[in-house]
Amino acid sequence: MPRRTTVTEVAERAGVSIASVSRVLNGLGARPDTEERVRRAALELGYVPDAAAKALKLGRSLQLAFAVDDIANPVYAQMMHGVESGLLGSGSRLLVSSTGRRPDDLVELVQGLSRGAADGLIISPLRRSPQLIDALVKAPVPVVVIGDAGPDAALDTVRTDSARGVEAAVAHLVATGRRRIAFVNGPADTVPGRSRLEGFTRATAPGSDAERAGIRADVVEARDFTVAAGEVAWSRVVAATDEGTPVDAVVAANDLIALGLARAALTAGRSVPGDLAVVGVDDIEMAAIFRPSLTTVSLEAHERGRLAAELLLRRLENPQAPVVGEFVAPRLVVRESSGAPTEAAIEAAPTPTAENAHQRTRQRTRPVTPRGQR
Repeated sequence: MPRRTTVTEVAERAGVSIASVSRVLNGLGARPDTEERVRRAALELGYVPDAAAKALKLGRSLQLAFAVDDIANPVYAQMMHGVESGLLGSGSRLLVSSTGRRPDDLVELVQGLSRGAADGLIISPLRRSPQLIDALVKAPVPVVVIGDAGPDAALDTVRTDSARGVEAAVAHLVATGRRRIAFVNGPADTVPGRSRLEGFTRATAPGSDAERAGIRADVVEARDFTVAAGEVAWSRVVAATDEGTPVDAVVAANDLIALGLARAALTAGRSVPGDLAVVGVDDIEMAAIFRPSLTTVSLEAHERGRLAAELLLRRLENPQAPVVGEFVAPRLVVRESSGAPTEAAIEAAPTPTAENAHQRTRQRTRPVTPRGQR
């Protein structure tokens, strides 16, 4: 049996004290440079905490749950890797649950936490219902939501603004000379469906830059957030825009739909980006590999997962701490599919002002009364 790396060896490799290593690996905080050295040393040496001893000491199972609707979606895989990164050194084990997109399944999962399956939950729901939020607020263990839990829910959250990202995508297409833009949404009853449609509607509303530029806007709804649904939706885009000027750009609600649209358009003889510019949302790994490479809005899935893990560890350490909301700004990543210079990255945010400067920072504390013991 191979010998376990010790805390002493990690301390020697990092050039810090054993006490500093213990603080970092137990999620108690340290100077940023110390945390970085300790985590790097632990990774290089293959340090694995003694989970059984730590669980006995803390009175917890050290198992944390991560629940998403469809783990087959690459954006959730990126998010999961971020969660794992944030848990590094904590000794926690991650349990992943793919709920099949039914809100009732999520509610049952949350209620089942009372049976001791996990010490905490990170959840990224596709659909948000009052029943789900109520179950999350009343959960017997700490919960962190990746997404918007609503204005009144006393829950730690990690949010982004995909609507603002879609607005940036439309502005980019207008700047590159496109004049008829279709938005291909996923199901509008989902959280991303609502927010991304809101962004497109704002970007093309009367009085907007797009409207003043003479842009014609069309909206099509795909049946799902998948490549297959994007391929099927292409015929609906053509049907919706076959009168007058043909569509010369599409913004898709996610990268999978965008890849399906691009594939169908290419099969139909349209060139991308010559005849049709294509923009997605999420910046999954396939976006950079696809040819032409896909212009997309990055919502920093890995970073959101990492921050959610950090919030959960903090909440486990101090259940009475004030509720915290983290915000990660979207970025427009410009590649070949929109006919612009490749690999440019533009933060999808307004010019900083005194009024909105605080919203551009990574962390934002919400003025919500903290929950009691969960």
